[in-house]
Amino acid sequence: MHPSRPAPAPRWRVLVALLTALAVAVVASGCGVTRGSDDPNNRRLRMMIPNSPGGGYDLTGRAAAKALEDNELTGRFEITNVLGASGTVAMQRLLNEEGADDLVMVMGLGVVGAVYTNKSEATPREMTPIARLVEEQEGILVPADSPFKTVDDLVEAWQADPGSISVGGGSSAGGPDHLFPMQLAAEVGIDPKDVNYISYDGGGPLTTALLGEKVDVGMSGLGEFEGQIEDGSLRVLAVSGDERLDSVDAPTLTEAGVDLVFTNWRGVLAPPGISDEQRAYLVDLFTDMHDTAEWQEALEANGWSDNFATGEEFEDFLVEQDTRVADTLEELGLT
Repeated sequence: MHPSRPAPAPRWRVLVALLTALAVAVVASGCGVTRGSDDPNNRRLRMMIPNSPGGGYDLTGRAAAKALEDNELTGRFEITNVLGASGTVAMQRLLNEEGADDLVMVMGLGVVGAVYTNKSEATPREMTPIARLVEEQEGILVPADSPFKTVDDLVEAWQADPGSISVGGGSSAGGPDHLFPMQLAAEVGIDPKDVNYISYDGGGPLTTALLGEKVDVGMSGLGEFEGQIEDGSLRVLAVSGDERLDSVDAPTLTEAGVDLVFTNWRGVLAPPGISDEQRAYLVDLFTDMHDTAEWQEALEANGWSDNFATGEEFEDFLVEQDTRVADTLEELGLT
C-alpha cells in the first residue's frame, strides 16, 4: 500500500453512510408533498370521487380542486374516481384509511341513501365532516305536450291512480331523484309504495325517456336538462327549493301549494381518526377555497346554490339527513 494514501474505509461503513444519506434524502423530498407539510403550496392531497367523470360529485370535486390549485392554497390534488355501489365502495375505502391526513372524499345525499340500500357499515357518521359545499334543487319535468300544465294537474291525476303515473329519475333507490318523488308522494297523501318509479342511469337516459314519452314525469336536478328546457321540448312544473331559480320560469312547490322543500347537496368528508389539527387545517382550506372568485364562478356556471357550512352546523346537518333518509327508506321497506 502506498504510504501517503489513507486506508480505505471498511465496506460496511461506506454502506451505512450511503443508506443514511438515502434515507435523509427521501424524508426531505417527501416532507413537502405528502403528510404533515407546513408549506401548503407543496402539500399533496388526495381526493376520492364516488362516481364516474362528468357526474355531479366529479364536477364538484374538480371545481373545488381547481379553485384551490389556481389560488395556490395547496399543492397538487390527486383525484381518483372510485366507482361501485352508488358510492359505498368509496366510503368503505375512506373508512379503511383511518387516520390518513392527506385524503378527502366528495359525497352527498345519494351516498347517504346508498349506505342504507347497500347495507354498508361505512356510514357518514363514522367519518370526519369537513364542509358542505353546494346544494341543487330538484325539478319536476314533463314533455312539451304533456297534459300536466301545473303541479295541481299532476297531483290530481297522481292521487286518482298513483300507479298509472310513471315517474322517472336519474338515481337508484336511496338517491335524490328517488327520495324526492317518495317524499312528494307522502306529502300529497299518496303511499310512497304505490309510486311507479323508474330508475335511469343519470340525466342523459332520463332525458331520452322523457322526450320519447316513456315516462310521464321526470324528477331530477335541472343542470343536465338546460338545452331541452331552453328549446321548449321539456317543461318544468315546479322546483323543490326555498326560492325560485333565476334560470327557470317555474314556481317552487311551496308556491304551488305543496308544503315540501327538498334539495340535493354535496360536501367533503375526511377519514375517521385524523387529528384535531388536521381537521382544522382541512376546514380552513375549504373555507379559503369557498371565498375564491374561481369557486363563485363555478357555482354560477353549474347552477349550484351556495350552502357552505362547516363544524357543528355540518355535523348536525349530516345527522338530520341521515335520519330523514333512513325513515323514508324504512317506510318503503328498503332497509
